[in-house]
Amino acid sequence: MPEQGEKTTGFNTRAVHAGQEFEPRTGAVVPPLHFSSTYAQDGIGGLRSGYEYGRGGNPTRDALQEQLAALEGGSHAYSFSSGLAAEDALIRALCSPGDRIVLGNDAYGGTYRLISRVLAPWGIANQPVDMSDLDGVRAAVAEGGARLVWVETPSNPMMKITDIAALAELAHDAGALLVVDNTFASPYLQNPLALGADVVVHSTTKYIGGHSDVVGGAVVVNDGELAEKIGFVQFAVGAVSGPMDAFLTTRGLKTLGVRMERHSDNAQKIAEWLVGRPGVEQVLYPGLPEHPGHELAAKQMRRFGGMVSVQFVGGEAAARTVAESTRLFTLAESLGGIESLMNYPSEMTHASVKGTELAVPVNLLRLSVGIEDVDDLIADLDAAISRL
Repeated sequence: MPEQGEKTTGFNTRAVHAGQEFEPRTGAVVPPLHFSSTYAQDGIGGLRSGYEYGRGGNPTRDALQEQLAALEGGSHAYSFSSGLAAEDALIRALCSPGDRIVLGNDAYGGTYRLISRVLAPWGIANQPVDMSDLDGVRAAVAEGGARLVWVETPSNPMMKITDIAALAELAHDAGALLVVDNTFASPYLQNPLALGADVVVHSTTKYIGGHSDVVGGAVVVNDGELAEKIGFVQFAVGAVSGPMDAFLTTRGLKTLGVRMERHSDNAQKIAEWLVGRPGVEQVLYPGLPEHPGHELAAKQMRRFGGMVSVQFVGGEAAARTVAESTRLFTLAESLGGIESLMNYPSEMTHASVKGTELAVPVNLLRLSVGIEDVDDLIADLDAAISRL
């Protein structure tokens, strides 16, 4: 099989085989799940394959990390206990007190909360900016102290599209690193490292795990120096993914390409159906030709993904009515599972940014479109919207 980062085989082949060599003793085609917290040594310091203690290394986690690196086109990947644990480790590995993070002004609320309420007291500053305005980003970075430029594309939940290559050039010119949260797109639809980004982060809870049964996060890089710093924090702080979580994430990742095709098919049809419906003010989906980021998304993404946001003419009351009236779309946090979910970000995933410039419109619902039969999903939405 190809080494980490090599793209000598197709995406789905790498998803199935990277890090998944059969077990040599029995020939089991699925590598065994390693639960052991510690490992026998052949004399003091005589480690077998480098394994000593579960925080420092675990074969199941290592297999997932190899798989993640292969799919993102990176040299190193690190698996964490959650997406926010991954982000925290990344920031602590690469930033020092006095550094500043230039953050997209429609970033995930949890990311903003981590930076502004947990890390700010330790001297990490944060400056939200509209990432689609490259001149504005350039001005923000030029103010000094900018260590990281942090972007989500598509963004959560406003579905804005940012030019990764242009942003990478801008960041590098100022001596900063570009971090891309690739959770919405997944490695199947978009590879930011190939477009010039320095770091990719994921909530693997979402599309990578894909079945709403495991929480995790990941950081992927293509630079040995950055990898060493991040790997040290992973080991020293210890917010690693457990063996079962790593196993479930690996199992989900093997079908990512197949699932993302279905998610994208269904989301495209639903977005097109929503346009012009009575009571619908705006549909935010990059697969629609009228979306301001449509052409850019078509250039840097394979498909347009499974996330659709929709705003309603009737404001907060209308959004709440629809959110609480569906049958197949489950009202719940999170996204990226095989089942369709509906979220009211203003009071759910993005409640932590209410009253800030990152606040989400109160008339907006975020749809995570699953892999069910799309006609059934449309009928479900039609019944809910008809209550308006």
